[in-house]
Amino acid sequence: MLPVSQKTLLRAQAAYYIATGVCPLLSMRLFEAVTGKKTDRWLVQTVGLLVTCAGISIGIETRRKRKRASRSVLTLAVSSALSLAAIDIVHVLRRRISPIYLADAVAEVLLACGSMVTP
Repeated sequence: MLPVSQKTLLRAQAAYYIATGVCPLLSMRLFEAVTGKKTDRWLVQTVGLLVTCAGISIGIETRRKRKRASRSVLTLAVSSALSLAAIDIVHVLRRRISPIYLADAVAEVLLACGSMVTP
C-alpha cells in the first residue's frame, strides 16, 4: 500500500474542517441531532466559523505547486487538530459533551500524526 501524501492528508483535513465547521451554520438542528443539545448556540457557530477558516487556509496551501506544505500551514493543521482533540477528550471525560466527540478526537489525532510524519 502506498503512503498517503501530505497534500492528500491536508486536503482531507481541509474538507473535514469545512464540512464540520459549516454544519452548525447550515442546520443547528442536524448538528444537535448528532452531537447533543447546546445551550450557547452562538459559541458553536463561532467555533464553526473558526474551524471553517482553518480548513480554507489549509485547503489553499494544497493548491500550491510544492512537494511539502509550508511550516506555517503545517503548524496550523497540527495545532488545530491537537487543540480540538484535547478539548473533545477533556470535556467528554468531564461529561460536559457527548461521547460522540471522541470520534472527532480520534480523527483529529490521526490527522495531526499524519501531517507530522508524511513526507
